[in-house]
Amino acid sequence: MMKSSFIKSIFIVSVIIIFTIFACNKTVKDQNDEETIISGKTNLLVDETLVPIIEDFKTVFEAQYKAKINLISKSEKESIIALSKGEADIIILSRKLNKNELAFFKQKKINPVVTPFAIDALTFIKKKSTNDTLIALVDVINFVKGEKNTIKGLVFDNPNSSSVRFICELAGVKELPRNGIFSFSTNDEVIKHIATNDGMIGVVGLNWLSQSKPEMKQYIDTISVMYVKDDKGNYNYPSQESIATRKYPLARVLYIINCQGYEGLGMGFASFIAGEIGQRILLQSGLAPIREPSRNIIIRNQIEIKK
Repeated sequence: MMKSSFIKSIFIVSVIIIFTIFACNKTVKDQNDEETIISGKTNLLVDETLVPIIEDFKTVFEAQYKAKINLISKSEKESIIALSKGEADIIILSRKLNKNELAFFKQKKINPVVTPFAIDALTFIKKKSTNDTLIALVDVINFVKGEKNTIKGLVFDNPNSSSVRFICELAGVKELPRNGIFSFSTNDEVIKHIATNDGMIGVVGLNWLSQSKPEMKQYIDTISVMYVKDDKGNYNYPSQESIATRKYPLARVLYIINCQGYEGLGMGFASFIAGEIGQRILLQSGLAPIREPSRNIIIRNQIEIKK
């Protein structure tokens, strides 16, 4: 009887010890997985036309903080659908959410926090051997409306992309015409197609040219970025200055939209890319920062004379 009670006591103590160890391990695990503004893990939806610059932000952010950001690259339409399904609570787009999209989050009692952080641009590209680097925006608009002109064809990355949406909005149409329009899956595929086909005009995001992958150099070297004639008769090249001043007619603001509803990595990453370090990364990328980073001026008490 005494032996039975002793064994029972040992069993109870063992159960308590095991439960305590399990509880402690779970607490440590939960603490390690806890998401803050500079630590933890999260998913981030990205418009495919903006991927190169966002990859730069991600690399630097993860190097500075104990954070892991999983980039999910999709077309603009697919990204919005994925956001509504909860695949991620943070998204980067070249537009703000529309009324219907905002109403969806309002029903969930979430107020999306929108942070503009850069000015990007769509570019028209053509094979360099054609020796034609000028294009009038009005010709592109008329072509998208279905009117025939000197444009042989336009090549887009994806029918659901922000590039298509942007051009359709300029032309005032809901969808692209069937004739003379071609599409692939990515901006890199558009660049490759233009580099090997005469007469076609590609529509790609600027950062796919300024921050191209090493294997794309051979194709980019054979294409020309076109000057675009605006409604005032001026031809503008998509330089950092022209997109910052909006002289280039295809410039567009980029936004990070945080729908987390709490102080998580969405808030931290938005602050990072819109802050001092993020804006300096933009300056080096060829895109335009939403605000000019500060400059440090060193004042010396005396003049240094070099011998």
